[in-house]
Amino acid sequence: MSGTEASVAALDDTPTQSQLEKEGDIAADYIEEFLDICDLDGDIDIDARNGRAYLSVNASDEGNLRVLSKPDTVNALQELTRLAVQNKTGSFSRLILDIGGSRDAREAELAVLVTRAVERIEGGAAEAALPAMSSYERKLVHDLVAARGYTSASHGEGRDRHTVITAI
Repeated sequence: MSGTEASVAALDDTPTQSQLEKEGDIAADYIEEFLDICDLDGDIDIDARNGRAYLSVNASDEGNLRVLSKPDTVNALQELTRLAVQNKTGSFSRLILDIGGSRDAREAELAVLVTRAVERIEGGAAEAALPAMSSYERKLVHDLVAARGYTSASHGEGRDRHTVITAI
């Protein structure tokens, strides 16, 4: 098996509940240390669902985490956390990090984008392309589009990968 085939095979393996819990614990330790370094307070919740570990960081004083809850910052910190988990486990991590409800806010923004795209299609457009986004965001979009009765597919490569919506 080539290195590429091994990487793809590793991506296809669904982690066990125990592995996801271990990922969550490692990630929580990493984020807790990061928050300490930044002198920020936050409560960390760990969950495991749909083959992913989810980490949520919240604070009673939401202004406390505002600096970290910007989408680009959350994505960057998520990637660093994934690397810390992968370094400890030796396995690819699909961990999702949410800071101060940023993921819920982004999902609401994506729902608005999908609604506008569907309106363009209902207005006669053959398809509607959305801006480039992360694989996790594209997955959310695909789910939103399917719930609306339309189809979607990802197009492009790397940072330019985006979703195109069409009627069924």
